[in-house]
Amino acid sequence: MARLAPFTKSFTQQEPLPPAAIEAAVAVMQSGALHRYGANPSRAAELERAYAQWLPATFCLATASGGQAMQIALRALGVKPGDKVLTNAWTLAPVPGAIACVGGEAVLVETTDDLVIDLTDLEQKIRHSDAKILLLSHMRGHLADMNTLMAIADAHGVNVVEDCAHTMGAAWNGKRSGTFGEIGCFSTQTYKHINSGEGGFLTTSDPVIAARATVLSGSYMLWSRHGAGPGPESYVDAALDMPNGSARMDELRAAILLPQIATLDENCDRWIERHSLVRAGLLGVDGVALPAEPDGARRVGSSIQFRLPSLSEDGCRAFIDECAAVGVEVKWFGSAQPMGFTSAHSSWRYRGRVDTLPNTDRVLATLFDMRVPLTFSLDDCRQLGALLAECAQVVLNR
Repeated sequence: MARLAPFTKSFTQQEPLPPAAIEAAVAVMQSGALHRYGANPSRAAELERAYAQWLPATFCLATASGGQAMQIALRALGVKPGDKVLTNAWTLAPVPGAIACVGGEAVLVETTDDLVIDLTDLEQKIRHSDAKILLLSHMRGHLADMNTLMAIADAHGVNVVEDCAHTMGAAWNGKRSGTFGEIGCFSTQTYKHINSGEGGFLTTSDPVIAARATVLSGSYMLWSRHGAGPGPESYVDAALDMPNGSARMDELRAAILLPQIATLDENCDRWIERHSLVRAGLLGVDGVALPAEPDGARRVGSSIQFRLPSLSEDGCRAFIDECAAVGVEVKWFGSAQPMGFTSAHSSWRYRGRVDTLPNTDRVLATLFDMRVPLTFSLDDCRQLGALLAECAQVVLNR
């Protein structure tokens, strides 16, 4: 049987920044005022107001990275060395890394076959750990039943910090991710939904949290000039209680990001369309398991995940090789060693322990992941869906 033509495009090539972003960046460089507290007016403050309005939230703080946003969020909520913090067993390294960096102890919660946090295990871990913070990773854009999750958290007095690095624009029953918990944390790293190379946002509607986070991000004693934060009364204690972490976003990155807010909704729709076409190519293929797409969820799929549950470890490697031979770059979460951006809980050795997480380990053993950048056309995505299906059938039928 004739094989499909190989794929020839790059999986890491992003769309160019819009002309308005380039013009704004040049203007900032020409001004020389790259520090947000030295610029008047501040583009960082303008960006924070624009993103808060888009989300919506009362306050937004622009940070140096999404990882820094999570660390600041945990510190702002009072996490101290030795405190337990619940989080997903399946996530990327910056999430447990944020907990470790503030001295917390990560309590890992199982992952379901649909790639979301296991709510039954979450409730059990809350009871057994007495943890009062959940750093919830919406890993790879998959949203749990947020109404049920928040009911569990509220019943046990658990504060929720949402890691929305992969869910900018995603929603549960029309309510956007990042607006359920006390704090939302977002990333603007190159492979996220808006691009400044590195960067992030922390969002909240609590003025005390916003003030504490602003000081933690590195406002020095210039918080009165922040431009997008709460009133001075919120800083009375925060200015003295919070250390300066120097994790601010600079004016250059803010200038690059601000024009991208205007096209964010349109681009989210473009990602959804592309993801749907790749997914359609895998639907109904024997041996391929796709995570469910609940009616309440709006997933902005800048990547796609699927499992080949019957494959052995050697079979998984054979599938990666088969895909590579036709120009398709897939990542595998079941590797014993961290590869690229992927890692598993067993490789987070700094935690000092390896948890028993049988369902997560079973899911990750045959879980594959592929980027879907906006540089791919709709025809590209149809081709990718067909190529993935063909490679899966080749390996599964051996």
